[in-house]
Amino acid sequence: MNADDYETLPTDNIGTHMTAGAIAGVMEHCVMYPLDSVKTRMQSLATTGSEGISETFIKMVRQEGMLRPIRGMGAMVFGAGPSHALYFSSYEYLKGTFTEMVPSSKYNTLCYGAAGCLSTLLHDGVMNPAEVVKQRMQMVNSPYKSILACLTDVYRSEGPKAFYRSYTTQLTMNIPFQSIHFMIYEFAQTVTNKDRVYSPAAHMVSGALAGAVASAVTTPLDVCKTLLNTQQNLKAQGLVQAMKLIYQLRGPAGYFRGMQARIMFQMPATAICWSTYEFFKYILQKQEIRIVPSSTNVLAEDRGDGFEGSDSDPTSPTHYEKINFRSRDSSLPRELPAMSGAGLYGSISFNTMHKADYRQKDSLLDVVHT
Repeated sequence: MNADDYETLPTDNIGTHMTAGAIAGVMEHCVMYPLDSVKTRMQSLATTGSEGISETFIKMVRQEGMLRPIRGMGAMVFGAGPSHALYFSSYEYLKGTFTEMVPSSKYNTLCYGAAGCLSTLLHDGVMNPAEVVKQRMQMVNSPYKSILACLTDVYRSEGPKAFYRSYTTQLTMNIPFQSIHFMIYEFAQTVTNKDRVYSPAAHMVSGALAGAVASAVTTPLDVCKTLLNTQQNLKAQGLVQAMKLIYQLRGPAGYFRGMQARIMFQMPATAICWSTYEFFKYILQKQEIRIVPSSTNVLAEDRGDGFEGSDSDPTSPTHYEKINFRSRDSSLPRELPAMSGAGLYGSISFNTMHKADYRQKDSLLDVVHT
């Protein structure tokens, strides 16, 4: 597939982008989920935060069991699928719309950032409740035995607002995160994939670089989001209050708790997400069937009893004949050759049998089909 073909992958085909985005989102969050659990533990103010990534993981497994690092993963499956479907489909649409509106391609990077920013609003609206449930089950000494138990208990004790308590913080974090993420990804593509062809290696490298930079810059807001979602030991009702509590208890260094784990989670996660998305986008485009409207003149291939004719010689093996389907007098019968559309429409084909004594009815032709 050349560059022109790849860049014209169906930007107007919402179904393709939603399907590819949903698969990419589930893969991104599930494959790296144990490291995400470690990040949540390291950011929690209920822990000392002195342990490293490996120490936190080993301690979690030893004290709470082998399956503890993947508790709450089901919430990510239910949340990441629809949220990323909206995320990528809206991004592709807005990216195309914005780049057509600007007078020069030098503004494309800003267009990518704006598209990522607006797409985040839809993504976080679906993802935020799943994040709350996930982090409640990841925290130290979590009392919840299942996703459903966590969901119902939070709803009964804190009300529906608990699932969106961190929504503004999530947006405050994700809008710059996704804007930086998309701008760096598109910029990296101009370096690693100048022809804009399907290149798994280029997509993975660009995605990993974008995830690393964006996650490092937005770590302080992620720490605040974790505090608002878990409400463990300390109660905070908004971003400002969360920032004050973190500073009082842990100082300036508290805003960067778990940054190493966050970068290590985001780098492979975004690499997996982009490579999976581009792969399924590529595959789904190849499987897409386009119906091309036929013109008045139809190029028909004459395959009678003996493969007769050619475009210049009726006796050659292949003969193509232009047939004009026009209304005519029923008193002037004529036979039409058998027709096949295989050469025109790929796998779409049809054959017709004709009777010499057919009658014209209300339609142009009265043909008996097999």
